[in-house]
Amino acid sequence: MNQDNQDRRNADEKVKEELAEAALRASGSDDAGDAQENFSLNDDRRVKVLSPGMLVTKRFFRNRLAVTGMAILVFMFVFSFIGGLISPYKQDQFFYADKTIRREFAAVIKNTEFRYSSADDSVFGLPAQAQAMLAIQQQKDGFTYRDNRFTLTKEAEDFYSVSVNGQVVGLAYKSVVSPSASDATLSFEFTYQALKAYLTDGADTFTADGKTYTVDESGSVMDGTTEVAYVSPYVVQALMPDVFLSRDFKDKLIDTINAGGEKFTYTDESLIVDEEPATDEEDGTNSAITPDDSQMPDDTPRSATAEYDISFDAATNSWSVLQEQTSRQYDKYSAPSKEHLMGTDGYGMDMLTRLMYGGRVSLMIGFIVIVIETVIGVIFGGIAGYFGGWVDNLIMRVVDIFYCIPSMPIIIILGAAMDAQRVDGWLRMIYLMLILGFLGWAGIARLVRGQILSLREQEFMTATEACGISVSRRIFKHLIPNVIPQLIVNCTMGLGSVIITEATLSFLGLGVKFPFASWGNIISDVNNTHVLTSYWWVWIPAGLLLLLTVLAFNLAGDGLRDAFDPKMKR
Repeated sequence: MNQDNQDRRNADEKVKEELAEAALRASGSDDAGDAQENFSLNDDRRVKVLSPGMLVTKRFFRNRLAVTGMAILVFMFVFSFIGGLISPYKQDQFFYADKTIRREFAAVIKNTEFRYSSADDSVFGLPAQAQAMLAIQQQKDGFTYRDNRFTLTKEAEDFYSVSVNGQVVGLAYKSVVSPSASDATLSFEFTYQALKAYLTDGADTFTADGKTYTVDESGSVMDGTTEVAYVSPYVVQALMPDVFLSRDFKDKLIDTINAGGEKFTYTDESLIVDEEPATDEEDGTNSAITPDDSQMPDDTPRSATAEYDISFDAATNSWSVLQEQTSRQYDKYSAPSKEHLMGTDGYGMDMLTRLMYGGRVSLMIGFIVIVIETVIGVIFGGIAGYFGGWVDNLIMRVVDIFYCIPSMPIIIILGAAMDAQRVDGWLRMIYLMLILGFLGWAGIARLVRGQILSLREQEFMTATEACGISVSRRIFKHLIPNVIPQLIVNCTMGLGSVIITEATLSFLGLGVKFPFASWGNIISDVNNTHVLTSYWWVWIPAGLLLLLTVLAFNLAGDGLRDAFDPKMKR
């Protein structure tokens, strides 16, 4: 038998040599020995055998769309992971700019009409106040309303007291008593006695609520050396929320009005509001770093020195006070510039840097979730497909249950729970990846099961069983590798879906939390039509990167599917 095999091999070699010599003679060469040496048909340099991997690669690169998708993915990885390293900024770095703001700050009215106030639980309500107004205009000493006789007493010029049965129940006045402190309240008795003391000649002290006060010529009401209130015919009201106008500011404003001025400068330390983000003393984290608008840095200027423009409105007999101030503020919604190539967002952060870090987070979450889904799906799908029977039925019923689970409501509930527990940003991303991976493995398990059901009946599996190879080795060494091409295609197609899911959750505020960037929570800054229409650089780049990434994964997945299919002609 061995001799026959050797004879056949010798015959094959002889035929090959004769063919090589014939080819040499046909080419006109005289050096047959050299030709045999250089152009033998069994020379590896002439016969090149492609491996299955090389065939798949060759088919893949023939697909122009797949190559385009792969190029986009390479760019996204370089942009996200390398770009973040070379960026001079951090993803949570705030930027400031000196800006001049001009806004309505206060309004001033000089009382030319009577104002009315009533004691607590008095009968001097709005209807009675209207009757008092008529009586004062008609210069009467009283009026009757609802069987009550009201007596008007002129205490001083433009100041009347209203009494019922000798008890003062109301006041009519043009000069106003205002508290000097923002949290102070003035009683009816205090207002009455202060007006009476200030407007009545020769009276500079009064007693109210069991305490004695003094009133000076400027209208200041003093409790010892502390001013508690002041009397003035001018009413000055702040038009900005959470701003209390000091007495000193009001006096300078009124002096400017009386002098006919239209502009003045004022410095008030009480108007200073610190814009620096607060730091949590316990863990050193930045407590101001939050997407909640209620905790966003205030636009209130740092500087307490400002210029004020005063304009008079004859129609309303009032003055408007406009504040003009140059201050250092967060550089919000800054247009693209040399310093910030993609502008800044609503938090005063560099958009280009945020996009880089956002891509890193989105891609990382997508890959880790796919890995988790694949590992769980391969284990359960492989076991179900190999053993079959009751094991297969049990695992498939579990898969059916996971298919019926409403993933999005569960994720929303868990996201809200993490918000309530104030879970750390990094830990939140880990939880998000685990939840998405745990809820998404059912499809891969079905895929693996179906492939293994067809593979386990083939001859090579019979050979492994005959050789006594262990069950685990049969599954994970011989069956699973044959499923890898389908897994690669499925995972590539699924990556885009995972990234979309993460972006949706982050857009809803249930995914990646600020200050960590993701393309989803970057787009979530578009919370009103003004931002949508005026600041395109806040949302269009993130949306475009998200679109291109998902499209690239889909194109690459289609290309891999075609490349692994031997029936494809391209």
